[in-house]
Amino acid sequence: MRCDILFLESGCSFLDANCFKKCVRECLRMGKYKRFVSLIGAITLGLTLAGCGPSESSGTESETTNKKNNNDYDLLVWEDVDKSEGIEEAVAKFEEENDVTIEVVEKAYASQNEDLRLDGPAGTGPDVITIPGDQVGTLVTEGLLKELEVGEDIQSLYTESAMQSQIVDGKVYGLPKAVETTVLYYNKDIIAEEDVPTDIDGWFELSKELTKEDNYGLLALWDQIYYAQGVLGGYGSYIFGQDADGNYDVSDIGINNEGAIEGAEAIQKFYSEGLFPTGIIGEQGISVLDSLFSEGKAAAVISGPWNLGPYKDAGINYGVMALPKLSNGENMSSFIGVKSYNVSSYSENAELAQEFVTFLANEENSKVRYEKTLEVPAVQSLANDPIVLENESSQAVAEQSQYSELTPNIPEMNEVWIPVDSALQTIATEKATPKEALTQAVETIKGQIEANHSGN
Repeated sequence: MRCDILFLESGCSFLDANCFKKCVRECLRMGKYKRFVSLIGAITLGLTLAGCGPSESSGTESETTNKKNNNDYDLLVWEDVDKSEGIEEAVAKFEEENDVTIEVVEKAYASQNEDLRLDGPAGTGPDVITIPGDQVGTLVTEGLLKELEVGEDIQSLYTESAMQSQIVDGKVYGLPKAVETTVLYYNKDIIAEEDVPTDIDGWFELSKELTKEDNYGLLALWDQIYYAQGVLGGYGSYIFGQDADGNYDVSDIGINNEGAIEGAEAIQKFYSEGLFPTGIIGEQGISVLDSLFSEGKAAAVISGPWNLGPYKDAGINYGVMALPKLSNGENMSSFIGVKSYNVSSYSENAELAQEFVTFLANEENSKVRYEKTLEVPAVQSLANDPIVLENESSQAVAEQSQYSELTPNIPEMNEVWIPVDSALQTIATEKATPKEALTQAVETIKGQIEANHSGN
């Protein structure tokens, strides 16, 4: 069904925000983004011509909308949850220097792209957002991000990989906020620092000793490509091939090459030997892993910087280090995740928004943000700053980043996650060989790319 017909037949009033958003989400689920944009445009025009005013406020969302319409602030900024304290000083300083007012709202950064799809065209969205770097290409394709006019002097402040995550077709669409990659957490009350294995073979043997009853050695979410790439990539697997300029070739998929199969076989051993609990496979796996480590029942886990606080709050006396080496002597090649500040293409004050993003992501403010949130900055000069070097977790992230790779930021990457995760789960449960499962995943990815991106 066409999404505009769906909307009309629903009996929804576009003045009812909840009902309206429900319809819009269904349109997006149906893959009718362009038709949705046309629909929302027509509705917005109709409201304008009719001279409709705002509806009665019934919550935070309505209040924010009214504030924007009444110009009570100049910029609306969506910041990550529990991270707004990291930019408080920068916001206050920018407001004073530019005689403007900035409204900061915390939203889970991983879902801000979805909210932007709804709120941007509706005129209630932000001016500045925080999103994962691998989503930049998708949002650019959908016309949701504004190109930034920033010179090489600004771009050169950041690590090459972090800055590259913000570039699509040679154009800049954001500035890096922070970088993150997976690292090894180990429980110092179970294993001393000097006894921590430095390679995966050592962890395999130690895990066999420690795994009994409800206790385990090393745990990892290797049924998910985000985590498994550390192993697969170290053996020579890759998502998409790249040319000399770093452009991705979506026809060249290396997820089922010889290295990928060898890496998957190394992963499968941990499952087949019973070193990972069965509950760690699937959607609930992350909760199981975190619970076991937080309860002192796992000697080590592979996770990211986002667990620094939760594991500390759980009372775990943990250490953090780069990921162990593989059996072939290579380092694990995990994904580098990049958080970025971006400007919405729907911003009515885009020039000011760009100025604010540039200010927010500069060296001084990145350092302050790190001090308050421990988000590892993407600014090159801060990598050797004493305040970063003296922090064990930051050192671990920085060291692991040397061996890691950028998560592809092109729209076609959206077709990779689910098929490969399904293949890895099949491998973990030994329902198929690594070669069979990964080959099927590649066939699925190619089919989805052809179906969903052939017009790109």
